[in-house]
Amino acid sequence: MVAVVTGAAGFIGTVLVEKLTRRGPVLAIDRLPMTRRPGVTALTADLLGQDPGVAAALSQASAVYHLAGCPDVRDPRPDAEQRRYRDNVLATAAVLTWVPPDVPLVVTSSSSVYGGTRDGRPSAETDRLNPRGGYARSKLLVERLCDARLQSGGAVAIVRPFTVAGEGQRPGMALAQWISAVRSGRPLRLLGDPERTRDITDVRHVADALIDLADRGAHGTVNVGTGVGHPLRELAAAVCASLGVELCTVLDRPHPAEVTHTLADTRKLRELIGWVPHTDLAALIARQVAATEAVAATRPCVA
Repeated sequence: MVAVVTGAAGFIGTVLVEKLTRRGPVLAIDRLPMTRRPGVTALTADLLGQDPGVAAALSQASAVYHLAGCPDVRDPRPDAEQRRYRDNVLATAAVLTWVPPDVPLVVTSSSSVYGGTRDGRPSAETDRLNPRGGYARSKLLVERLCDARLQSGGAVAIVRPFTVAGEGQRPGMALAQWISAVRSGRPLRLLGDPERTRDITDVRHVADALIDLADRGAHGTVNVGTGVGHPLRELAAAVCASLGVELCTVLDRPHPAEVTHTLADTRKLRELIGWVPHTDLAALIARQVAATEAVAATRPCVA
């Protein structure tokens, strides 16, 4: 039997596929071409592109990890809402149609559906949701589709990852932007108060958690985070320390969809898989720095 990963060329997908190949064959689906690797059958296809290979793969899989979608909370493109609805909502509906009800299915949502923490306490799966912005709203619609599968007796784990970092992180995410800024001699652009916090989760641990949730046949919604918040100033300082330069920042207004604090309640995750991610921030950022190529020699920062 074959495990299927959608969005396999993406940030989390790349790491997940690598880990799954250690256990058996993997069929990787993505619109982007993928590098050939042992144990992986790559299918370059759009989930909504009427490719018969997509439906066949999903209907015959031993487990499915649905990561494909339109990311980026701050997507500035004028058609961002349409892209999110198509690639997040409609694509998930297609996956839910093709994957048999009894096959383990893990669908990635987002911690953005919470709209940040409330009163400083961690966000729990039972909290009332308050999505801010089009990306978060599209993920809420994804979750509602998955809830319908659950109500009909189907298997699905709805995963809400908190800020994921590590090698391969998308260029638009903060740590990737800051690494690029330092290497080009620019100050680090912090959106809003430097004391705003994020629950940073190692991409390798996220992939491990997704695998464990599928293995245990987990149903329902579950956070994947560490339960530890890191201020933006700490993250920025760790980037500069890893690159051996002094911290140099500028403050900018946050995007309306940005929240002040994120923090995962990890109790349910521990109950389901027996462990919770732990992030060594300095080591994680050092890995991400090492995995990126310097586009320019490091120069002194000029604010």
